[in-house]
Amino acid sequence: MSDSDVAHAEVKDVPLDFGDAVVLLDVREDDEWQRGHAAGAQHIPMGDVPARIHEIDRDATLYVVCHAGGRSLRVAQYLAREGFEPINVTGGMLAWAQAGRPVTTDGGTAGTV
Repeated sequence: MSDSDVAHAEVKDVPLDFGDAVVLLDVREDDEWQRGHAAGAQHIPMGDVPARIHEIDRDATLYVVCHAGGRSLRVAQYLAREGFEPINVTGGMLAWAQAGRPVTTDGGTAGTV
């Protein structure tokens, strides 16, 4: 499976609000998540995705993000093989933060990427 088999989106094209219709799946490790993430994102570390795939809403628009875009691409390719239609976020959370988008912690304070 190649890059061309998975849709890509620039950060500017990703919505800011997530919920029932739109999911931002953050596949970074726990320590990365704790430092900072997009508010409302769903967190499933890359290695846990196969075991927790049932937690991902098949009906939602699904964006996948990691630190810089590499791990999320691999997860998006896996999810595409499993029947999802994932969209890889180009540049990951680095691009998210560089675009001036909010990064938060579980405690609600400003986070870092």
